[in-house]
Amino acid sequence: MLLLSCKTMYKTLPFSETPIPEAPDYNNNDSWAVLPGQYPEELISITGKSSQSDVDVFFVYPTLLTDKKDSSWNADFNRVDIRKNVLTKSVKFQASSWAKAGNIYVPFYRQSHYKTYVKPYDLEGPASWKIAYQDISKAFAYYLEHYNKGNGIIIAGHSQGSIMAKELIKDFFDDKELQNQLVAAYLPGVRVKKNELGSIQPMYQPEAIGGFVSWNTYKKKKYPKAYEQWYKGGVTTNPITWDKTTKTSRSEHLGTLNSDGKIYDMAIGIEIVDGLIWSTVPRIPKRFLLSFVKSYHFADVNLFWKDIEVNAQLRAKTWLELHKTN
Repeated sequence: MLLLSCKTMYKTLPFSETPIPEAPDYNNNDSWAVLPGQYPEELISITGKSSQSDVDVFFVYPTLLTDKKDSSWNADFNRVDIRKNVLTKSVKFQASSWAKAGNIYVPFYRQSHYKTYVKPYDLEGPASWKIAYQDISKAFAYYLEHYNKGNGIIIAGHSQGSIMAKELIKDFFDDKELQNQLVAAYLPGVRVKKNELGSIQPMYQPEAIGGFVSWNTYKKKKYPKAYEQWYKGGVTTNPITWDKTTKTSRSEHLGTLNSDGKIYDMAIGIEIVDGLIWSTVPRIPKRFLLSFVKSYHFADVNLFWKDIEVNAQLRAKTWLELHKTN
């Protein structure tokens, strides 16, 4: 049987008839996109070489398996193209924003194909999502056992990565001893409701620790078609002021990381509405093209790259002062 949608034009076999890729072995460094002391050039080119820290950053990358001609339900992390995309797209332009706050860990995982979030393929989604989270859970457990050594922990992700990160927080931090080591969870690109993560609550001060922040970015005055289903009611952090400010001008914006590898400050002004951040069109090169784009989901991290970098360092400093003082 073939699953085919005229609207999305995905052509694929049902999940039960599709081979499952080999699972990563996190004892093998090849199963990690980034480990401290082994930063790839893509990360070094943006942030420089790593230095040892008493805070770790566990980053889960977003959906990069999107080709409509790809029949896979889960990514084979051994594929050259997949590994390259992780490094050149997500590690370079997303994970890099947390690099100065701590030691970066990025596991490869058998992420779900984008189609699992699109009707009617979302009916096959749960089986695929289970495989993706199985990997992330094992990677995090391995990290705790072999690398953490009592360090503070920043959990960060985007989109599917934030979905995986939410499950990590529920399983490993909520009302658990490890909660004391949580510096912050950054969960952009997905709806997170206020009490969804139990004892891990939203943070509304830039130096607060032990909770989470989240946002979804859209062009000013525009709403997604699936607003009610995917956005409304979600916690929406201001990722410029990190407080309850609902409008922020360009003058307060620290910087967007553009595809040219340069950071452009004072590039955007934002307004917060229920479940969304409305952003002005960024003042960056080739901004004319962005004026036709309604969803800035792809840039949830890039738009606020410098703001995240500065804030993550502040939260890490706060945690260290509280937990590492003699």
